[in-house]
Amino acid sequence: MDFHFNEEQLMFSDSVRALLERDCTADVLRELWAGESGRSDELWRGLAELGLTGLLLAEEHGGLGMAEVDLVLALEESGRACLPEPLVETVLAAAPLLETLAAGGGTAASVAGKWLPRVAAGEARLALEHPANPCVADAHVAELLLLLASDGSLHAVERAHVELTRQPCNDAARRLFTVDWKPGDDSLLADAAGTTRLLDAAFDRAAFGCAAQQLGIGQKLIDLAVDYAGQREQFGRAIGSFQAVKHHLATAQVAVEFARPVVYRAACSLAIGHTDAGLHVSQAKAMADEAALLAARTSLQVHGAIGYTWEVDLHAWMKRAWALEMTWGGSAWHRGRLADAVLAGVDNNPREGQLQLQGVN
Repeated sequence: MDFHFNEEQLMFSDSVRALLERDCTADVLRELWAGESGRSDELWRGLAELGLTGLLLAEEHGGLGMAEVDLVLALEESGRACLPEPLVETVLAAAPLLETLAAGGGTAASVAGKWLPRVAAGEARLALEHPANPCVADAHVAELLLLLASDGSLHAVERAHVELTRQPCNDAARRLFTVDWKPGDDSLLADAAGTTRLLDAAFDRAAFGCAAQQLGIGQKLIDLAVDYAGQREQFGRAIGSFQAVKHHLATAQVAVEFARPVVYRAACSLAIGHTDAGLHVSQAKAMADEAALLAARTSLQVHGAIGYTWEVDLHAWMKRAWALEMTWGGSAWHRGRLADAVLAGVDNNPREGQLQLQGVN
């Protein structure tokens, strides 16, 4: 069995990296933070032109009909670039859920036929309300929101028909909202009984997406620390030459490298529909979260006091690591899910237990 990525997957990853290195620089990020939406329609369309927004969608909806294993490297690159766009929310959580519902016909098929080709073309973003998260991320730029009514039914509501209240977040790039709206028969996609399995699958895909992004974030944090350690001098020598600094950086790098194959396995498990895919996702999320947090602590220690300042780019990736760790289940919750499965054999339901808040202060 070949465990390597193929040439097409590597080329796709390289194309995404080239786009993000050109159009998602630290200066661009700062401009977006200052903007009202914090998002770039041009950047979103650029990702769509590469096929990223429609990669998991079927060809009938304008997509490429590919799988998570084809997407994982691109997600890693999006973390490396600290991309603010809602890739996880749209591409992994909401769009596949809507496409699955469409197979049953009815209102869902009509909604999917209208919106999924627009998602694939980079003309629309989606948002999903999920019990795992107290707020809806990027609801302000989502042309269509998939929302849960009080009875557990799932509805498709256009942004013009909702009222949004922004909530605080420790990451300036993340935009979180509570949503006020009124359900109706014309917006109903599925009743409560029909949403359980779909929400579980969306949870696993989104948690996997966050784990993949954490790999890129962790690597970028280490790279920033290495660059700084090569420039900052003490006692007439670059601090990167000191053994203690080397050991800290090496430990963080090892954590990222150990998490990487676990995330890749989760991608493969999701792609083939493995019966333990949810557990593989939890292992990936827990390890990637903890690797990114360790990289954040280490990079901040290497930078010293200057690392706390707004002018240094470090804080963008550091805050993103903190925010993603608390999104779609924190690392502690995912470890608990694994422990339950190993020790007790309980049902692995992502809505049971305590889920940490997604970056809300």
